[in-house]
Amino acid sequence: MLDERKLDVLRAIVEDYVATHEPVGSKTLVDRHNLGVSPATVRNDMAALEEEGYITQPHTSAGRIPTDAGYRLFVDKLSTVKTLSPAEKKAISSFLGGAVDLDDVVRRTVRLLAQITRQVAIVQYPTLTRSSVRHVEVVTMTPRRLLLVLITSTGRVEQRIVEAPDDVDEQLIADLRSRLNTALTGQRLSEAAGALAGLPDTFQPADRALVTAIVTTLLEAFTDEGEQRIAVGGAANLTRYGDDFERNVKPVLEALEEHVILLKLLGEATHPQTLTVRIGHENPYEELATTSVVATGYGSKSEALATLGIVGPTHMDYPSTMGAVRAVARYVSQILADS
Repeated sequence: MLDERKLDVLRAIVEDYVATHEPVGSKTLVDRHNLGVSPATVRNDMAALEEEGYITQPHTSAGRIPTDAGYRLFVDKLSTVKTLSPAEKKAISSFLGGAVDLDDVVRRTVRLLAQITRQVAIVQYPTLTRSSVRHVEVVTMTPRRLLLVLITSTGRVEQRIVEAPDDVDEQLIADLRSRLNTALTGQRLSEAAGALAGLPDTFQPADRALVTAIVTTLLEAFTDEGEQRIAVGGAANLTRYGDDFERNVKPVLEALEEHVILLKLLGEATHPQTLTVRIGHENPYEELATTSVVATGYGSKSEALATLGIVGPTHMDYPSTMGAVRAVARYVSQILADS
């Protein structure tokens, strides 16, 4: 177990390396940080940290840089999540609050998160299975064609066309619309099918064919998840890696093109109250061994509707990045709850 002085030295090394991207020497630590010990003592502490695997020397006669284990210890024990300033919070609230629908919320969130973290931002769209029904609308388009609209609690809108066997009776459509909303509003989509069981049998025999067609189409909308959607922004921020494109940047760019990989990266962030941080080789893909992922869920206090986060170099500013990811997720959760 490292004593407090060695932990202070590790914290200083991480902070300096994140700020300068240059290996850190003992003299630099003494000059920049009030460690209260001599350079010789700092050198001894650095030797101990290196032996424990928390720092390493990239080149002979160079200073030290943190390892994945060093960053992990920093994140777990040495850092505190940086809170945003009132001005930053107001700017986030204003920018996200101007969104007009779910797609706009996601687009704005990706753009905002990439800008304030200077990393690659990833936002997963809310999945249907975790949503509930907000409203069902049935609109007559032609005498024998209807538009079925499902609006979920996350602002997602699903539209389906229903072909009627005969000319539509507007009174029947009004009655059906009312019954559908009475039965479904507030129901989780994963459980809503049960609320529709037997509904066609409550109508007159002559109307049951149309009601059955509408109910069947609605059930398909409940379960038609399709490909899980994500939005990615800020890839240009990868230029902060420096000049080593082939080894660091190119593999990351290629991995970012695979949405399955991105969904798995965000997959551990299953709760809105918890930040997940995976550092370097903790990531399951070798292409991302030089990156870290900071992610969290967004939604209600008890359950995530989906996830969002960032991918960036391991030498990122963890306290600020973690604070930004957490704050943005909370604002998105609030916007979806109020919409």
